[in-house]
Amino acid sequence: MEKFLHCLNCGKDLSGKNMHPYCAECILDLDYRASDLDHNELDKNLQKILDFFVSDVSAAFHKDPAANTLLEVLTSYPGIKAILIYRIAHFFSRIGMPFIPRYLSDIAREITGIEIHPGARIGSDFFIDHGAGVVIGETAEIGNNVTIYAGVVLGGVSLEHRKRHPTIGNNVVIGTGAKLLGPITVGDNVKIGANSVVVNDVPPNSVVVGVPGKIISREGEKIKRIDLAHGDLPDPLSITIATLNLRIKFLEDKFLNNKDHPKNEFEILYGEYGGGI
Repeated sequence: MEKFLHCLNCGKDLSGKNMHPYCAECILDLDYRASDLDHNELDKNLQKILDFFVSDVSAAFHKDPAANTLLEVLTSYPGIKAILIYRIAHFFSRIGMPFIPRYLSDIAREITGIEIHPGARIGSDFFIDHGAGVVIGETAEIGNNVTIYAGVVLGGVSLEHRKRHPTIGNNVVIGTGAKLLGPITVGDNVKIGANSVVVNDVPPNSVVVGVPGKIISREGEKIKRIDLAHGDLPDPLSITIATLNLRIKFLEDKFLNNKDHPKNEFEILYGEYGGGI
């Protein structure tokens, strides 16, 4: 039985005589002509790259207390390198160029350890601090003035070609190692604690911590424009345990202080262990 090669792009069977790793259809798809572009739209997208570059560098310089000079930010911050390459890759993706956008995103991942799909939509004043392990999926949407720390994943939970990644509002802080999964919506002025796993929508002006993420409302209090305190968050599990301990103590005191009934096995056992369980 004759063995067939497979096209590296689409997986189509190739004849034994065709030793090229791509089929004819995929090769022809790479025939991209700039004459077909809307040049007014092209100019707008190019201007956006420049505008976003200024806002992203400014955000990194002002949000990071370790930043001493703009030159230092431009040359040594992986988040800046990753977002700049993403802006260019996204531009090529918007105009329909094949291959190049994903190639650029792969280069950014190899250089910085940050993976941003060219199809994602990201607003201005975007800052990735340190950034190792950050993954932003194809259909993710991120608003303005969003800060992301190392290990954050905006991931999908579906294999279908539809909206499958999170939508993030404005003025959001996502702490180290947090995972946001699925086509959820995170409102404006939200803080997500380190290592939280968020799988449901988050309303504006709230805090999320835990696995799975629990919403702890901060009624009337909005996140500051520059907010790096992504570790200073309440622990809902500790609060629950502390509440249970207080309840048990209350019931024990009430039970043991009742002198109107004879001692039972609980009171005898309780006394043997020195008044504690």
